[in-house]
Amino acid sequence: MGIVDDLQRARSAYERRDWASAYDRLATVDGEPGSALGPDELMTLATAAFLLGDTDSCIRALQRGYRLRTDAGEVLGAVRFAFWLALVLNIRGEVAVGSGWAARAQRLLADQPDDVLERGYLRVHDFFRCLDSGDFPGALAVSEDMIGIARRHADPDLLAQSLVCKGRLLMYSGRVPEGLALLDEAMVAVAAGELSPIFAGNVYCAMIEACQEVLDFARASAWTTALTRWCDSQPDLVPFTGQCAVHRGQILRVHAAYPEALAEFEDACRRYAASGSQAAAGLALAERGDVLRIRGDVAAAEASYDEAARFGYEAQPGRALLMVARGRVAGALAAVRRLLAETGDPVHRSRLLAGAVEVLLAGDARPDAEAAADELAAIAQGFGCAGLRASAAYCSALVALADDDPDRALPHARTAARLWDELRAPYEVARAKVLVGRAVRLLGDEDSAAAEFTAACRSFAEIGATPARQETEKLLGRSTAGGLTGRELDVLRLVAIGNSNAEIAHRLVLSDKTVARHLTNIFAKLDVPSRTAAAAYARDHDLI
Repeated sequence: MGIVDDLQRARSAYERRDWASAYDRLATVDGEPGSALGPDELMTLATAAFLLGDTDSCIRALQRGYRLRTDAGEVLGAVRFAFWLALVLNIRGEVAVGSGWAARAQRLLADQPDDVLERGYLRVHDFFRCLDSGDFPGALAVSEDMIGIARRHADPDLLAQSLVCKGRLLMYSGRVPEGLALLDEAMVAVAAGELSPIFAGNVYCAMIEACQEVLDFARASAWTTALTRWCDSQPDLVPFTGQCAVHRGQILRVHAAYPEALAEFEDACRRYAASGSQAAAGLALAERGDVLRIRGDVAAAEASYDEAARFGYEAQPGRALLMVARGRVAGALAAVRRLLAETGDPVHRSRLLAGAVEVLLAGDARPDAEAAADELAAIAQGFGCAGLRASAAYCSALVALADDDPDRALPHARTAARLWDELRAPYEVARAKVLVGRAVRLLGDEDSAAAEFTAACRSFAEIGATPARQETEKLLGRSTAGGLTGRELDVLRLVAIGNSNAEIAHRLVLSDKTVARHLTNIFAKLDVPSRTAAAAYARDHDLI
């Protein structure tokens, strides 16, 4: 009765997503003399091990299950185990071994009927082989075959995975609304609790990644909240939690909650390391670098980009924009030209074009910048996502201002400001306001220009976007007050509104010692004796 009770408790733990308890109870039964687990229990053990991040134990359980099924002559059951072995090994980066298991499963199916569900699962591996080789028509045909098999056998896991495969492929071919519709359909099964946990996690992450790629922030935010709840309901979960942290960080970055975004990206790196997915940490490091660049921490941003590169992730166009900020315009130009030449599909090009426009304008390559802005506008119109439309409008305004054409620039800049405001993206709203100010200044309306620049300065100061604030202050004709550095001005502003040293350190992601050193420098440069006097100086000189 002890073994029976343990198996029942293991099943109950599995059903309530208590992966650690399920694994421990199954492992206890497996360790008892004469009580080795059967194939079904080994599949449960393997799944629990995978979700706990113990890939080695997962693979061992799958191999044992495969042997039991083959020894019993249960071919389709053996194919299932081989499918999972191929999938887990591919996820771990052991592609050659994973391909071997997929080939073995295909051989086992040679004498089986054509229309069996297991053949549909093996088509998942066929899909990714087509994708990796650049055979997009072949990949599309495979995905449609998978969908047909899944529907005939009423299998929600295979159907959701198939919809994701076809949806992402359609997106990369430029058919973004169609692709997102298929992803939405897959997410219905996730939301209804119809999928097994590994497929549910895969679909969640694929959906949110797709939304981020086309700047569909509203959709990405909604599904990131759902993914966070899903992960939080499984305290022992290791896979997917790194992706969840990255997606939360991306949403926080859009909303200019930079300290919180940095914390999420650093948490993602830790979680990726715990799950053995070091290569996936590259995206988190690149996102971290983008936030640090916006905040003006140039050295830390470059270090983050360098670390992302060591994981095989090219942090572009962020690195090129950083190069421009450091005066290395020729190198940035070479980088974006290479990237645009290498990148063919409209989804990935859309991620590069906005940054490319800024770099090309910095390098006086105005015709190329105009072509990139026009391409982004066409993509945005086809995709229909608000973030892309806002980005395209901003770039169109930039190019028009480079042509000294305020009449053309102003409506684009206002459109960008409105769309970014609807997306609650204060940094991007402030940047668009700067373009509005530049346009109305060229039209002779200096008072309105000053109002736009002042509002943008205030926003940049509030969110800690130091380089953007400093550049906008130049447009206002302000010199740096009292000879303070940009970082010292940031500290002074926070002192003036009543922040303690600890609060300033948290807001600016500095140490308490560094804040104290900045305050000492501020007191000396302004010739004031105290925080109160420094705050008064800030108010008197309109620095708040």
